[in-house]
Amino acid sequence: MKKVIGGFLALFCISACGFEPLYAQREDTSGWYFSGNFDTSVTSEMAKVKVEPIAERFGQEVRNELLDLITPRGMPDKPQYRLYVTLRGKEVVQQALRRDITATRERVRYSVVYELVSSQNNEMLVRGDSVSFVSYDILANPYSTTMAQKKTQSDAAKIIANDIALRLGAYFHRELGMRGNY
Repeated sequence: MKKVIGGFLALFCISACGFEPLYAQREDTSGWYFSGNFDTSVTSEMAKVKVEPIAERFGQEVRNELLDLITPRGMPDKPQYRLYVTLRGKEVVQQALRRDITATRERVRYSVVYELVSSQNNEMLVRGDSVSFVSYDILANPYSTTMAQKKTQSDAAKIIANDIALRLGAYFHRELGMRGNY
């Protein structure tokens, strides 16, 4: 019973702090957010984004993740927006040094720059950067280390793609709210 009351109290506190769902429309300002109907205008607007090709293998992984997140039903026939993502850098730092000064762990920092551009007038709508920190162990078996590096790169691509998709969702949420679409 205490957990149920604590859960309701936590929900009440979250709602009082200005928390607002990203993909939902408030239908009545005096009641709960959801009346059983969901607004899909943000996801519909995001589905109009064409994700341009990104250089290098890491860029391909980021692009594939973005396609899954932003346009899960496929690329739009007539995109209203174009998303450009550029790999800014990859920085590898060795950690956990042994006595013979060989590393047993590496931390990798990937950073990208992205721009959302209107297809109609080439106006830049959103620009930002995204950073991901990931790490892996350097093992005695070179194959295991290579697989750990690939897994780490894949994880970093997912982190960056999620960050970009959330920021684009927030942009469209704000813009559609300003236009009065909800």
